[in-house]
Amino acid sequence: MGRKKMPIYKIVAADSRAPRDGRFIEALGTYNPNHNPIKLEVNEDRVFYWLKTGAQPTDTVKNLLSSKGLMLKLHLTKKGADEQKINDEFTKWSAMQEPKLQRATEKRLRRKEKKNKAGENAGPAPEPNTTPA
Repeated sequence: MGRKKMPIYKIVAADSRAPRDGRFIEALGTYNPNHNPIKLEVNEDRVFYWLKTGAQPTDTVKNLLSSKGLMLKLHLTKKGADEQKINDEFTKWSAMQEPKLQRATEKRLRRKEKKNKAGENAGPAPEPNTTPA
């Protein structure tokens, strides 16, 4: 989905025999990498339903779900943890993610500043020779 140079991806449950961009069973959410921070919207109940019934997420979708904390919740649910323990673990995990996100943001800003400095040091571009022939 999206447009040229601005992709938006759908997260879907599909039969493995269906074509990649073809028929799917259910749309579970969207992933938009163009936002800062990245925007990931999923229907958690339906994602858990499909994962519990044996659906195998692709590596990319698994990473996206992990970044949202859903794979942690699924793991704890499969281990038989009660709702309180799941919420406690998720809260602890969320607290650990805050510094990670901040470091990534700072790193992105440093790269941008370095790129801007490199552009300033290059100086103005030379003017093309426009003598009449």
